[in-house]
This record gives sequence, structure tokens and C-alpha cells, in this order.
Amino acid sequence: MPEPEGIKADERLRQLEAITDMALSRLAVADLLDELLDRVRELLDVDTAAILLMDVHARQLVATAAKGLEEEVRQGFRVSVGRGFAGRIAQTRRPLAIDDVTPDDVVNPVLLDKGIRSLLGVPMFAGDEVVGVLHIGSLTHRVFTADDIHLLRLVADRAGIAGQMRSTKLDQAAALALQRSLLPAQLPGVPGVDMAARYVPGHDFGIGGDWYDVFTLPSGWLGVVIGDVSGHGLGSAVVMGRVRSALRAYALVCDDPASALTLLDRKVHHFETGNLTTALYGMISPDRSTIHLSLAGHLPPVLAAPGRPAFVPKIAVGPPLGIGRPSASRSTTVIDFPPGAVLVCYTDGLVEHRGEVIDTGIERLTAAVRADDAETVCTTIMASVGMEQPTDDVAVLAVRRLPAD
Repeated sequence: MPEPEGIKADERLRQLEAITDMALSRLAVADLLDELLDRVRELLDVDTAAILLMDVHARQLVATAAKGLEEEVRQGFRVSVGRGFAGRIAQTRRPLAIDDVTPDDVVNPVLLDKGIRSLLGVPMFAGDEVVGVLHIGSLTHRVFTADDIHLLRLVADRAGIAGQMRSTKLDQAAALALQRSLLPAQLPGVPGVDMAARYVPGHDFGIGGDWYDVFTLPSGWLGVVIGDVSGHGLGSAVVMGRVRSALRAYALVCDDPASALTLLDRKVHHFETGNLTTALYGMISPDRSTIHLSLAGHLPPVLAAPGRPAFVPKIAVGPPLGIGRPSASRSTTVIDFPPGAVLVCYTDGLVEHRGEVIDTGIERLTAAVRADDAETVCTTIMASVGMEQPTDDVAVLAVRRLPAD
């Protein structure tokens, strides 16, 4: 005697829950997605199963894993939200079943070439966000039931968690690789100066848009840069890389920091609209006796000379890059750089602490800076000023003029 339909559905649900829970605990993300697709094809008795994950930057679904539709993944199929079968599911955030597939229903030719007659798809969520679409297909005509939708949604819940983990890991890995490639692995050896730096990512985000740079110019001047792109993650790291490269290019054609920042401001306005960026650009003279400085919304540096307490030089602060209309009123301030003196540049994560005004953090930093070798200065700053695990990125760059023989 055949089992009632309700009993069969309950048994399928129990099998699926057991399989997915076990798989989540022991498999890597890529293996988990393959495992889920294999099991859902078997339990729902379908011919194809596929997962498309959301590319949030492009607002497109990307074929990531498939069984019976491997061509979809190999060909790198993408579909915009709102288009085609998967795109409509992502847009409406609701399941969609098609009993008789026609060319008007889908935009992926692989589905038609495969001869799929019936399709069922559900959105994948991570929290309230749609992170992808899971769909199954049958080569014969089929009417999918409420039980089928329920089971597929259960799998989509598991796959959504895995997909979000995968996307987050990929973004973090890409951002970290990008930032490591752009931050100097080793500061250059430059005659007349001693340099050291620190970078600590904020624990809430892991990667961001803080950066520093040091480069020699054909004229013999030494360029010193520190900056901060708003936001965190891969997007900020990408903008940071473009801004850094542009400033290096402008430094080659400008003999004044304010002029270079003016050109950079125009670039950010045109190509990086919506990204707030601050920057300090300094040029140290070939004889290392003076520093020409310009600030674009960035905090001023701290300067300490032998036998004198550290202080914050008075430097005019221009507007941040990419805010309002491009400014032509940026200015350069020239300060003395005596032998043995050290210049400390930093980002706001070093001096901003919850529950206190930023001036207090700057005073704490100034009190910690002494005219010493650059490595010792950085170590002292991070030990006495960076007391808490930062919630924002922290970058510090110390440049010391070597004492006269």
C-alpha cells in the first residue's frame, strides 16, 4: 500500500534537514553548494539545479554552482536583477514556477538548449538581503507543488548562508590583497631620512580605505602621503587604489602639493563621485630642511624636534576631495624640518575614540611623540595612543630627518 503524500513529504523534509545541517558543519562553501544541489535533485526528482549568487556591485546574478547545467557556470552566465527567470525572482523576492517554459520566460539560452520544460525558483536570503537565486528544472512537464516550494526554500536558506559566507570571504580576500599590493611592503631607503609606518584594520570591518605612500621624485624631492577613503570593504579599497595611483601621476607634473591635490580633487569629482576622501600630501626638499604641506580635509601632522615638545603646525586645511565643487583655493604651507626632527602623519582612527572630542585624542598623540628614530616613534604611539582595539582603520607614518654628523 503506497504511503500517503503527506507522510512522504514529511520524510523528504526530515532527510533534507539532516543532510543540510550535517553538510553545513563539515564542508567548505564550494563543496556545500555542490552537495545541496545533488541532494535537492535527488529528493525533488528533477533534472537540473543551479545557484546564482548576487554580485552586489554590478546588481547581477552570477551562475556559481550547477548540476545538469554546468555550462551555465563554465560560460560565466550573468543576468541583471529584473531580467529573465532568476532576475524576476530576485526582484520580486518571491518563488516563481513555470509549468511550460517558453523563450519569453528565460534569457539564458542554456536552459532552452537543455530542453527544460518546467522551472521552479526561490530567492536566497541572508538576513533581509537577497543574496542569490536557487532554481530547479525538469525535462518533462511538471506542476510543482507547495511541498516542493517549501523544500526548495529550506535548501535556499542553507545555501543563502553559504553564499553570503562565500561572497564575504571573496570580498575580504580581494580587498586585503589589493590593499597589501598598494601599501608599501617596505618603505624605501632614502638618503637623509628614517621612516616607519603602521597599519591596523578596524576590527568591525577588517579592511578599509586608509593608505600611506612615500616616493622619490625626479627633482630629488621626497613625496609623503597619507589618506582615507570613506567606507570599508572592497569598494573603498578599490577607490583608494585609484586615488593613490592618480596622486602619484599628478606628483610627477606638479612641483607644489596644493596643485597636485587640486588635480586629484577634479579626478575624484569626475570618476569617484560619492566617495569622500581626505589626504595629506607633503614634499620634503632635497636637502631635507623644509616640508611643503597641503591638506585636503585631513588632520594636520605632529612635528617634534630635539629639545622641544611636539606640536601641531598651523596648516590651512582645504576641503576633502570629492565634496562640493572642485576647489581652486587650496594652499601649501612650508614648515622647517630641523636635523633630528620627526613628522608624524596619521588617519583619524588613531585619535577618534567614543565618548570624547577628537582634540583630546590629538593632544594624547602630541604628548606621546618625541624626536627619536622613526621605528621607536611608531612603537610608542601605538602603545600609548592606540590603547583600544580600533573600530576604524589606523594608519601612521613617521618620517625623521637624520641628525647632522
